Amino acid sequence: MSVGIPINRVWPGGAAEPLDDAALTVLYGRPDRPHVRVNFVSSLDGAVSVDGYSAGLSGEPDKRVFGLLRMLCDALLVAAGTLRQEGYRALRLDERRRAWRVERGLAEYPTLVVVSGSLDLDPSQAAFADAPVRPVVLTRAEAVPPPGLTDVADLVRCGTDRVDLPAGLAELRRRGHDQVLCEGGPRLLGALTAADLVDELCLTVAPLLAGPGAGRITAGDDATPPRPLPLRHVLAAADGVLLLRHARD
Repeated sequence: MSVGIPINRVWPGGAAEPLDDAALTVLYGRPDRPHVRVNFVSSLDGAVSVDGYSAGLSGEPDKRVFGLLRMLCDALLVAAGTLRQEGYRALRLDERRRAWRVERGLAEYPTLVVVSGSLDLDPSQAAFADAPVRPVVLTRAEAVPPPGLTDVADLVRCGTDRVDLPAGLAELRRRGHDQVLCEGGPRLLGALTAADLVDELCLTVAPLLAGPGAGRITAGDDATPPRPLPLRHVLAAADGVLLLRHARD
């Protein structure tokens, strides 16, 4: 891809030369074990959205890493509310990124995985209807799918009162999806954190103050103990955006 706004490594070992996509791919990589990576963008004052959408915080450097992380994953995990709110389209990659995956023995496209306890989903949404790979929906045992949903997606029932995320991730691993990328929303991150399932957080910090109103990148009803997540790298884009990567040892 053509590189517009340069991204440089600040820490560790700051480098003067901007990072190309090959260097970024090495920095983020694919761990050699099952791994849950979470990717979010926030404002300086912790807002997860502007006017209800994350797009107000995301610029070219964030979108560049966003696309790279999708290339690296086996499955893209997203909550149904985020899928609806952000208007997700079919999970597709450009020819160059598909070729990168195929050369490494990966499926041409990652699999979209939606978490929905209620199955309030629209089978005609492009994320389902135009998907190059049949999506998976993690849901509860008693949830009733809307007409047409099972025509375009596989339902995996795990849990009774709520979706059992450890069981759902175990089923994804059984299907060969070891590298899972979660794009939110906040309640899904909160649930993953409560279950101690987050191995990595990639956080883009936009250089703006959003003011009061918007929520944080995490939300939920269950209190959880603080969980250490050491800093692995700091990247800075020429427009003032910071790209942070934190991961377990």
